Amino acid sequence: MLVVPLLVGVVHAGPQPWHGLLAATWLVGYLAFSAGALLLKAHGRARYRRPALVYGAAALALGASLLAVRPTLAWWAVAYAPLLGVALIAAWRRAERSWLGGATTVVAACLLATVAHTPASVPVPPSPAALVGGSVGAWQVVGVLALYFLGTVAYVKTLIRERGNRAVLGVSLAWHVLAAALVPLVLMAQGPGRLEPWASGPLTGLFVLLAARAAAVPRRWPHATPKAVGLGEVAASTTLALLLIAAS
Repeated sequence: MLVVPLLVGVVHAGPQPWHGLLAATWLVGYLAFSAGALLLKAHGRARYRRPALVYGAAALALGASLLAVRPTLAWWAVAYAPLLGVALIAAWRRAERSWLGGATTVVAACLLATVAHTPASVPVPPSPAALVGGSVGAWQVVGVLALYFLGTVAYVKTLIRERGNRAVLGVSLAWHVLAAALVPLVLMAQGPGRLEPWASGPLTGLFVLLAARAAAVPRRWPHATPKAVGLGEVAASTTLALLLIAAS
């Protein structure tokens, strides 16, 4: 979830030198967020302060350097500040594994695919189209990624924290079926930079397989280990990334 949106977004936008700094800022920023969330979850316990300060300082330094190179990125604070606030409040309440906490993290990660498209100049205030240089494809990528990664939140819960919970299994199945139905609609969007139309078939096929997995695995292999679940997600997200890159 950290790497796929960034990678696909950069490929779709066309790699540029500032993308390297974006990647470093994003990854170190995530480490700072994780350390800060642990500090909040522990309600300020001393053992968590040093990692939060070190990663936080590194993230601020990288972020400042990135804004110096691409000042227009500052406009993304409008989207990311509320997401960060919700995630940190969830950590303070020790509810970072909640549905809201998981969805917030997914949205923040998926939006990075659009951040990679940010042009050097935008009107004030900018529109969503201006922030991605008018690329419809950037939002298509975000839509497909969000449909997948939000589904993983529910799917993983059915195998670990909510194993045996029929209501959660129902939510997971409903989401995966909905996602498979929505993917072709997302790919129908017209405009500059749109994803290749041929990708609708393979991507829809992948989401149909994911829906079948969401139905079969919790029933056939209810005691799958976290390692096995994780490896399955690596395979699925890699396949999704390759399809999106090929369609860019």
